[in-house]
Amino acid sequence: MGILGIGVDLLHVPRIVRLIDGKTADRFARRILSEKEHLAWNAIPLADHARRAKYLAVRWSIKEAAYKAVFPLRPTWKNFTYHSLSADGQRKPWLEYHSDAPGRNLGKIHASVSHDADYVYTTVLVEAP
Repeated sequence: MGILGIGVDLLHVPRIVRLIDGKTADRFARRILSEKEHLAWNAIPLADHARRAKYLAVRWSIKEAAYKAVFPLRPTWKNFTYHSLSADGQRKPWLEYHSDAPGRNLGKIHASVSHDADYVYTTVLVEAP
């Protein structure tokens, strides 16, 4: 297995909370989330601000780490979909890449997310195709 790249990101969740306060939450979510992620985000009750902020923070951070891992490719936010631990616990979290250009493929993408209180830390390793 050859490695295309490794990326990491550390995010202070209150930064995302400030970005999504007020009427900008949906605009921000539409900018960074894939369609599948946006549907899941909309299913989180509006009153659950903390959960909605953490959802966006994890996706922002994992995608930032992914961009660092695939450089010099310049994917868009929506080219990636983050999948957390499967409901049956049989599959660890992973990142899916949706190429919008023919011939632009990536190898397997390994993702790790840790969060504690106000911080989210993510790591992405991308295998060479």
